[in-house]
Formats: sequence, structure tokens, C-alpha cells
Amino acid sequence: MINLYIFDIKTSRSSVFGIGTYINQLETSLKHVNFHVCFVHLNSNTQRFSQEAEDGVFHWYIPFPKNKYKDEEKHNNFYLQNVIFIIRQYIQPTENLVFHINFFKCQTFVDALKQSFNCSIVISVHFFSWCFDIFGNVSRLQKTICKSDTQLDQLGKTIKKSFNDEKELFFSVDQVLCLSKHTSTILQKIYQVKKQRISVIYNGLKDKLEIKPDKDLIRRKYHLPVEMPVIIFAGRLDPVKGLSYFIQASKIVIDHFPNCHVVIAGSGDYDACMKECGNRWMNIHFTGMLGKTELYELYSIADFGVMPSFHEQCSYVAIEMMMYGLPIIGSTSTGLKEMIIDGETGLHFPVIEYDDRVEIDSSILSEKMLYLLQNKHVRQRIGINARQRYEQLYSLEVMRKNMLQFYTSL
Repeated sequence: MINLYIFDIKTSRSSVFGIGTYINQLETSLKHVNFHVCFVHLNSNTQRFSQEAEDGVFHWYIPFPKNKYKDEEKHNNFYLQNVIFIIRQYIQPTENLVFHINFFKCQTFVDALKQSFNCSIVISVHFFSWCFDIFGNVSRLQKTICKSDTQLDQLGKTIKKSFNDEKELFFSVDQVLCLSKHTSTILQKIYQVKKQRISVIYNGLKDKLEIKPDKDLIRRKYHLPVEMPVIIFAGRLDPVKGLSYFIQASKIVIDHFPNCHVVIAGSGDYDACMKECGNRWMNIHFTGMLGKTELYELYSIADFGVMPSFHEQCSYVAIEMMMYGLPIIGSTSTGLKEMIIDGETGLHFPVIEYDDRVEIDSSILSEKMLYLLQNKHVRQRIGINARQRYEQLYSLEVMRKNMLQFYTSL
């Protein structure tokens, strides 16, 4: 029997967004399987080590200690070394061990696991660190890592160091688990990781469309007339999500469709975003961060969604929109491009890469938005295809099947 231990960092910002959803869906898919499954939650807000079990799945919670070192990297390594000491006391049996790690900056941790256990180690690539610094600009990354440190500014040195640290980590584990084919390509071509040490498994979500929503009732709930077009953006109000370009494109669309209603669901810097809206702010509504019930209600009444992100791995927002049969107008960035089939399940618009920046042409984005608003039959056809794509590739059942095969192969 496989003894599977899945590690995540409980209090990181990413645990609230994509990685947290990934862990939750993974837990759901691993209930009642013929494995011993334990989720190890690091940096827990508990006072001491604790454990619990539900539906055959175990959870261990390991709190983060008070600062011992001022240096963050030293303190992180000190903490992870102590995690090894704790889990050695509890891991039984010690055969067929698989450790699945869902965070970076863990080279010392991986080395210590290898020394302490006869095990297979997997790491999931939920993001690359450099993507946040240069908005997923692959050509800029390639030029940066080829330069010597004397040729680089501080940002360039940071990017090169994080790249080298990640590369060392990928070479030290047994398998690298990617959430997109795009990531797999980068690992092979830029990080030089061999293809046989890479696996690709898309994210999956449990289907929430078991009961068809009453769209007229939901529109009345939110005081939206039946004939009012609704466009939705969901995600952090963060420059990396391309929101500024979306707002500029929305202003053009509103000039053509004055009754159009743009919904921006997410938390972040509202002041900067509202300033971008100019005199169209009456048509652009900021909801703040919503619970899933309200967010899914908005998906059910929207005409289409827009995702102008500069980088995504396997976006849960895109999966949610497909689950609700929404056409998606999405950028050609990183993993998002392969999630959306242009003309079939959504529409693409390009991310333009320069040596020092990336941009989106808001006029091109607005043309795509206007096209869908003006062609109801196209929206309906694309929406049906999007739902089918969710069922074929991004449902929780598909993810569960693929993950079980993957763990078994180890």
C-alpha cells in the first residue's frame, strides 16, 4: 500500500487562492482510496502539533515557531529541519513512502527527507517565482539567466537566483508535477529537466452545476434587468492579472453598449482600479472577494468572462467559468492559452512581450468583447463547448483518476 504524505504551507497567501483550492480538491479526490493518505499542514496557526482524521484521510498540523533567526531563509530552514524531526516520530509504516510537496524554497527539506526516509519525492509547480517579477515574460527570463551577475541589476539578480534555486530543486526530486503543458515545455527547454521526470495533470473541480440555476431569479436578486449584458472578471485586483487593460477595454465596450454591466469580483487595490474607470464607473461594479455561492450565481447569469492574466498555470477561475458554460476571452499567456481553444471554447487575445515589459492591446481585447456581445449564437455555441471541455479535462473525477495513476506509478 502506498503511504502518501502531502505537504502545504497553511498560512501563505497562495493557500487562500490557487494552492489552497488544489489541496482541498486533492483531499476530496483521495477519500476512501486504497492508500494511507496524510496532509501535513505547515505554518499552522495551532499552538502545538495536532492531528485529526476524516473519511480515511489524516491531517497533521505543525505550528510555526517564534522567530529564532532574523534571516528569513535561515529561519525557514531551521523550521523545516524541525518538521523532519517531528514527522519521523509519527510516520508508520515506512515502506512505499511518497512525499508530495506544494511549495518552493525547500531544498534543505528535500535533502533531509531523502536522508531520513527511503521515499519518492514529488513537487508540484503551482507557479514560477520569476513570473511574478516579470509577468511571465519567458524571453526576458532567457536573456536574464544567460547574463553574468555583473551585467544584471538587482531585479535581474533576484530572477536569476530564484531560477537557479528552482532548477536545483527540480533536479533533486523524483518527479516534477506540472499543471499545464506550457510549464512542462519550460522545464524541458529552459530548466533542462528530462521529459521522463515530468508529469502533467490538470487541476480539477467538483461539479457545482448539478441543479440548473434559475437565471431570472438570480438577476432579480441582484436587481439586473433581463436584457442587460453582464461581463465578469474574477480574481485578485493585481497588475499581474491584467486588470488595468480589462478596464480600458471595458470603457470602449460601454461606449458601444451603455447598458452593459461589468462585474469585477475580487479583493485588492480598489482606489487604483476605480481611478482607471474614469466616468464609466456607473457601469463597472466592484464586489470585493465573494464566497463561492455568490460567485457561482454571477457566473450563471454572465454572458461571458474575461481573463487578461499575464501568467496562469491551470486557472481555477477558468475551470469555474467553463463549468458554468461561460465563454472565456483569455490572454495567450502561459498555461491559460491551452485551457481555451480559440473560436471553440473562447477567444484569444495576445500578450505582447518586449525586452523590459509585457503588454496587452486593450483595443484588441475590446474587439473580442464586442464580438461576443453582438453575436448571441456564437456565445451559446462556445458556452456549450466550454462546458464539454470542463467535463472532459477539468472535472474532479478526471483529476482523481489521473492522480491515482500518477501516485501508483511512483
